[in-house]
Amino acid sequence: MHLLTILLTLFLAKLEAKQMETDLNGLAEKTYGVKINKCCEKEQIMVDLSCRLADSVNQSLWEPKFMTEDGKKAKVDNYDFVIGLPDCENTQMRAIYYVQNSEDELNILADGRLRHIIHHTHSTDTIKEDPLLSNTFGINEPISIPEVKEPASYIHDQKKYCMDKIFMTKTNETGEYALVCVPEVKINWKDTNFLMTKILNPLFHGISIILFLIVAIIYFVLPTLRDLAGNIITTINVCLIVSQAADFVRIFTEYSNHVSFMITDIVLYISLLGAFFWLNSFGFYIWKTFKSRNVFLRVTDVRKYCYYSSVVWFSVIIMAAMAICAHFLLDTGTNPNRKMRTQFSSSIIVDDVEQETIGWLGIAIFFTPVAFTIVFNIFFYITTLKVIKRINIYGRIHHKLKGCFDLFLQLFLIMTITWLFLLLSWTNFEGLVYAYIVVNLLQAILVFYVCVVRQSHVTFLLRKSCCYAEPVPTNDWGDEMTRMNGGNYNY
Repeated sequence: MHLLTILLTLFLAKLEAKQMETDLNGLAEKTYGVKINKCCEKEQIMVDLSCRLADSVNQSLWEPKFMTEDGKKAKVDNYDFVIGLPDCENTQMRAIYYVQNSEDELNILADGRLRHIIHHTHSTDTIKEDPLLSNTFGINEPISIPEVKEPASYIHDQKKYCMDKIFMTKTNETGEYALVCVPEVKINWKDTNFLMTKILNPLFHGISIILFLIVAIIYFVLPTLRDLAGNIITTINVCLIVSQAADFVRIFTEYSNHVSFMITDIVLYISLLGAFFWLNSFGFYIWKTFKSRNVFLRVTDVRKYCYYSSVVWFSVIIMAAMAICAHFLLDTGTNPNRKMRTQFSSSIIVDDVEQETIGWLGIAIFFTPVAFTIVFNIFFYITTLKVIKRINIYGRIHHKLKGCFDLFLQLFLIMTITWLFLLLSWTNFEGLVYAYIVVNLLQAILVFYVCVVRQSHVTFLLRKSCCYAEPVPTNDWGDEMTRMNGGNYNY
């Protein structure tokens, strides 16, 4: 009897120890199990890009399916969800959809990382036939259409992704959804496209900003140049500085999101529109002054500048408001200007395709007035040239206006050619894109040359202001005579 009691006690103790060992192993597995980054809460799934309870849409919860790196199924006994969006720090987040007939495949690896596989099942012809995926004319980077059929893949580390089940109510389709951090692009210093777009392009933008800033400061600081023409030139250069700065932000696309792209696009187009409107007002001022019977009977330059400024900026604000409203209210959402990466497929960016950049309708409203200003400037040039040819006697004001007319023509040609190259660069032919990068720098150099270097009276005034300690030559005839080359100021 005692022996039976001892055996029963030993059996119960062994059973209890085994149970405790099982509980400890389960606790350890739960504590040190595989961590899976989930976008929504445990009882929720993604429903049309928003987290909702799975029971509210009669859908099951998401159960991750584990795979090995070589594509075989893996068995993971225990895993735990980490709820929240990925920690992308300064890089963008992109959405990936793993649904039926998708080029993308999402696999959770046994260690908790996410593997994104891209199956290039499409062809170049099918892409071109699709109006949503075609990017024949694109403002930003072109969609890379791979010719090789071999799949590409990328592995996202933990905390750099989140994944969940997605249910699309419009099509009653289910699949998997992932929000990933855009991986850093490896720098290839031998790649021509990288050197031109990521190295030379921002460098040229920086040089252009400096040159435009120098011109604006010179025409703003020197008192003799602060007339109506000088104020207009200063304002044009300020507009060009803002446009260069906005375009500079758009170069580094991987360090921004759709909101900043939208803002930079709006700032870029408004500043370009303002620059051309001010150039048009410059031509109108010269044309009207030459058409006037008495050029001496004029209102003050300050009052004229205020009048021109109110008209120009009111027109710019009206056109900008129309373009922005047209983009958000009337654009059909078939904007092909999506910022794609060569390591991703076309099905990644679906959620922000409409609102990432200004669409074609908004761009048309922004740039159609620019085309009209070019037509008006041609009219101002032709009619003013006819008036100048009929003038027999030139006064000092006529000579000064003649210099303004020459400057207007040069600025008009420089800005118009650069604008045309901007339009051509949207065709996404690499040669035209590279040509615009170079022409953009040449624009700043030529503007600096025609506004400062080529203007003898400007260089004369700069010498007087900067070299004030040197004696002033006795043959200083003033700004008007200097403009008429009436003095020897090359000392």
